Amino acid sequence: MKLSRRNFISKSAFATIGSILAFNKLSAKETNKLSKTTRKSKPIVLSTWNHGIEANEAAWEILKNKGKAIDAVEKGVMVTEADPDNASVGIGGFPDRDGNVTLDACIMDETGNAGSVSFLQHIVHPISVARLVMDKTPHVMLSGTGAFQFALENGFEKTDLLTDKAKKAWEKWKVKSKYEPVINIENHDTIGLVALDANGDLSGACTTSGLAFKMHGRVGDSPIIGAGMYVDNEVGAAVATGMGELVMKTLGSFLIVEFMRNGMSPQEACEKAIDRIKQKLPDYKNFQIGYLALNKQGEAGAYSIHKGFNYAQYDKKGNKLIDAGHLLKG
Repeated sequence: MKLSRRNFISKSAFATIGSILAFNKLSAKETNKLSKTTRKSKPIVLSTWNHGIEANEAAWEILKNKGKAIDAVEKGVMVTEADPDNASVGIGGFPDRDGNVTLDACIMDETGNAGSVSFLQHIVHPISVARLVMDKTPHVMLSGTGAFQFALENGFEKTDLLTDKAKKAWEKWKVKSKYEPVINIENHDTIGLVALDANGDLSGACTTSGLAFKMHGRVGDSPIIGAGMYVDNEVGAAVATGMGELVMKTLGSFLIVEFMRNGMSPQEACEKAIDRIKQKLPDYKNFQIGYLALNKQGEAGAYSIHKGFNYAQYDKKGNKLIDAGHLLKG
């Protein structure tokens, strides 16, 4: 039987319509499957290093009651900032080479709003000052004496951040130290924390006292949006920890979110960002960098240059510490 042009077009049209309907049916199933996965994964909070366990506990108290991710990330890292035994965040942080404890922090919410402070002294909770910069000013970053003045004007108290423990460590370091721009490779365990709330919104926070015994005035990646931390509510969020100079040179957190935007999982994106450091920075083996990422579906990923980076994850199954994969073996 000869197939006329009219019959051919008619049959093709019906076939096309059938294919579209079948595709739509499949898409609906996949969409429903994805939404179920997302629902199972919400809320969730991730934070860097073992002190993230305690930070996650505070964040989870907000998330489990359907609170906002932005409030959870702030409250979470405040726990670490207030711990005098932590040598790299908030009060108790090791000072710079001149004996001054200087703090950096940033925060970002689901709308793209962000706030940060750098080179802030005498304030226990730089993350909360950064939150106020975001909420109350037209700016993103305040620094040094300006950030300190802003904090005092908004009710924060001046506090001596140099504890006896940190002072003794600084005095011991001074015995053999030389005042020159040599970058230390230890004591850089920033806390970065990202969260996805029950509403499906993402936020992130990052706070640190920076490298121990750094040059006076040094600022790392932690207060820089897109370096130490970045959030895009359509895609995901990422935070960095380790030698900030390497992160700044590659804008690691922003890079990870963009990798996720282009279809990578959080794990793949973290690994690719570490690979970018490997490709671009010849001395990368001398330093540690750890990345942690969370996407809109509640999937997590983490990766580092050297062995030893871990992160805390709190979801409906509980709070646990997880060892991240790493580039260099042995």
